[in-house]
Amino acid sequence: MEITSTQRHLPLSSIQALWSYRGFVVANARREVVGRYTGSILGSTWNLVHPLVSVLIYTLVFTEVMRARLPGVDDTLAYGVFICAGILMWGLFAEIANRMTNVFVENANLIKKASFPRICLPATVALSAIANYALLLTLVCAFLVVTGRFPGWPVLWIVPLTLLTLGTAIGLGMTAGVLQVFFRDIGSIIYIGLQLWFWLTPIVYPLEAVPKGIRQAIAFNPLAGLARAYQDVFLFGSAPRWSEVVPAAALAIATLALALVLYRRHAAELADEL
Repeated sequence: MEITSTQRHLPLSSIQALWSYRGFVVANARREVVGRYTGSILGSTWNLVHPLVSVLIYTLVFTEVMRARLPGVDDTLAYGVFICAGILMWGLFAEIANRMTNVFVENANLIKKASFPRICLPATVALSAIANYALLLTLVCAFLVVTGRFPGWPVLWIVPLTLLTLGTAIGLGMTAGVLQVFFRDIGSIIYIGLQLWFWLTPIVYPLEAVPKGIRQAIAFNPLAGLARAYQDVFLFGSAPRWSEVVPAAALAIATLALALVLYRRHAAELADEL
């Protein structure tokens, strides 16, 4: 959908605005996914190569170098599946949170020159991230089918877990994105914070392998239970431990509410500040 500087921002709710400009969001997301690797030989295949290389490195380091094993699991590929599940969740969360933090700043020229619902910009980021996530999820499931480890119908639990991951990432990313317009240090804080958050989440190591004192501290991490839920589904074919997922749901609701308040309060000021 083409937009011009003469168009006025209609007084629509965020959801109504997104629906009205859905063509604009979808077109931008498609252009972003396709254009990210324009000119490269592998093209969009890099969307799969990057996380798979990470999984391979972590698997080799932890299983071969550190001789780590999953408690109670005697399977040479189990650790790889365990890490795949965690990376799948974290990749979606981190991509959205990182990119939404800078989405308004990076699109300053567009915001100044055109009149459209600013909510379309983070929506574009989320949609392109979902596309990448869907590709990787398909590849992981195909791998599990080929190796005879596909969990069967419990894989459907990934749907609500994905929605929780999206909610948390979008809430945090949009909150940081609005604040980044007014305080440019926010981007650096989020970048460093996500690096620390990754290692405080049991993604590449089982929680049972951590000393008890540290394990209790990790229990306060809302994403710890979400990562374990992904791992339970893919590795054991079991339903998530919902009590451990509640903190992630609470964080998603809280950050989404905060993001909506900040966006509604400052949306009209974005162009002036940029």
